[in-house]
Amino acid sequence: MFFANSGAEANEAAIKLARRFGGRGRHVVVSAFGSFHGRTLATLHATGQPAKHEVFQPLPEGFRHATWADVADLERQLDDTVAAVLLEAVQGEGGVNPAPAEYLREVRRLCDERGVLLMFDEVQTGLGRCGEWFAHQAAGVRPDVVTMAKALGNGVPIGACWAREEIASVFEPGDHATTFGGQPLATAAARAVLEVMEAEQVPRRAARAGGRLRAALSGVPGVAGVRGMGLLLAVELEPVECRSAGDVVIDLLAGMHGTRIVANAVTPTALRLAPSLLISDDELDESIQVIAATLASAGPGAGLGEGA
Repeated sequence: MFFANSGAEANEAAIKLARRFGGRGRHVVVSAFGSFHGRTLATLHATGQPAKHEVFQPLPEGFRHATWADVADLERQLDDTVAAVLLEAVQGEGGVNPAPAEYLREVRRLCDERGVLLMFDEVQTGLGRCGEWFAHQAAGVRPDVVTMAKALGNGVPIGACWAREEIASVFEPGDHATTFGGQPLATAAARAVLEVMEAEQVPRRAARAGGRLRAALSGVPGVAGVRGMGLLLAVELEPVECRSAGDVVIDLLAGMHGTRIVANAVTPTALRLAPSLLISDDELDESIQVIAATLASAGPGAGLGEGA
């Protein structure tokens, strides 16, 4: 376990570990289109969103992208230069897109066949958010490397890169370091957070609350569908002329129909919901009512909300 200060730093550690594992000439990391892995130059290039790359070109070489959830396309990318595959079990920034379990199992098989590392970015999805301690566990897949951050410190900056011992051992003293990683305040906070998560059975709570939220929102007029895992959900909206998910977010934040709700427009047509893992049933019910009322006011001819 290597402690860092953020998810991007955790992913940088994973990328460097992959390059050290592969050796010179076998350094490429393959990730998926639609992915998000950070804002440093390397993790930005690992991010499968070309529009985000353009203003920062040239980016570090050694990154390649495959079509999301397409085993055949991923297999085409795995030549002798590839050291690792880096995936999210649920694409968060890409639109809350869960990976089919069979896809992840096939990726594991391909990585085993080619001697390639399978690395999971669990920065957004890990630590109970998706109804398991880590989202990839739902598919029963064993990773080589896992990165995490966000929930680990509950607001205190900390990230971590975990690797199996035989993989981590390729790092030698001086290969990787950070000034503040693993400092006592952050690690003590993480330890306290994990103790509460265990006591509150956070994965079980997220699975139950997420199921309740998904079922209720699926029946709300204006909702075309709900996707995701646990308490990481995307609410796909039915199209309304001259109104986007971003406009709905503005109304939710303004509290036009009661409690202010923090959501974001993860795509032009979808709201991403990632509430507290300790959200109560009463808070869920109130949120559902507010979202329903907001969407009702966004019907045909409703116009844009204030500030849109």
